[in-house]
This record gives sequence, structure tokens and C-alpha cells, in this order.
Amino acid sequence: MQNDYLQSAIRQFEYYKLLGDKTLAQLPDDALFWQYNEESNSIAILVNHLWGNMLSRWTDFLTTDGEKEWRDREGEFTDAIQSRDELLQKWEEGWRVLLATLSSLRDEDLTKTIYIRNQGHSVLEAINRQLAHYPYHIGQLVFLGKMLATRWTSLSIPRGESSQYNAEKFAQPKRREHFTEAYLNPDQSMSTDQSTL
Repeated sequence: MQNDYLQSAIRQFEYYKLLGDKTLAQLPDDALFWQYNEESNSIAILVNHLWGNMLSRWTDFLTTDGEKEWRDREGEFTDAIQSRDELLQKWEEGWRVLLATLSSLRDEDLTKTIYIRNQGHSVLEAINRQLAHYPYHIGQLVFLGKMLATRWTSLSIPRGESSQYNAEKFAQPKRREHFTEAYLNPDQSMSTDQSTL
């Protein structure tokens, strides 16, 4: 059975995927390809980069270098994606590979050594590396989404509702649960139990 760290890491990744899902769902197609200038990334470019990184890092995770020979990192930062359908296909494929790999790991795997460009990492370090990398880009994606959406629905506590949110939280008994539970448990409302970004 996976330990608390692995379960927590999976939930954290699922949480950030959900933030991306909710952002992508709020945007018209043309917003996915908007760039501020030639040096900036569109949402489509960010998704393409995340997809390429996820496939490279998490395919044959324990047995091959995380920077695969077949990866085209430079190509990830071009206008390779041409439609919303293609964007969503790559988005889902990358997350599927990542989450399947994490779900296959066992406690004893955490101290094993894997390599990224021949640099050794414990499995735990490699997970942490990506748990910092992916939210960095999801934050960029959400920031662009907030600018480009015609009407934005908050992904955290909406402005002016912090006091009400805190009152509801403190009205409940103390308990031990992962902060993403309200997002990831389909039996609970996403709109009433949100966590800050």
C-alpha cells in the first residue's frame, strides 16, 4: 500500500490538474493560442510543454533517463498544437502517464535512484522536482486564463468571501484530511469548499 507521501503527492498533482481543467473550460478557443509577444507562451504552448515533459519524465520512470532521446523539448515551445481537441488530448495524455506511474510506485521505490540528464535523484526528489515544476506552469496558465476569459469563475475563495469561508471552516470540528479533499471528492461541492491558490 502506498504511504502518506505518495498519496499526498498524487492528490497535489490531481489538484493542479483540476485547476488547469477549470481554466481551460472557461476559455474560448482563440484564447488558448493568444501570446502577449514572441517571447511569451500561449496556453497551448504551456500545455504542449507540460505534455512533452510528462511523457519524458514518467514513461519507464524507474528504468530509463527522464530526458528521453525522443523528446523534442525545443519543439514544445512552438505553435505545434492547432486545435482545442488536440490541446485537450495532449493535456489528458500527459496527466494520465504521470498519474499511472505515481499510482504504480511503492514505499520501497522512494529511495531508489533515477536519472534526469544523467543527474541522479531519489524517486522522492524526482517527484518533488515535478511537483514544483508543473504548478509553476499551471499558475501561468491560470493567470493567462483570468486575463483572457470573458467571464472568470474564481478557482479559489472569491473576493469578498474570505470571512464567510473561514466562518464555515471554523464551524466544523477539527479533523485530519488533505486540503484537496473538497476538490477531489465528487460528493462535495467545489463551489463552497475551495482552497486558496
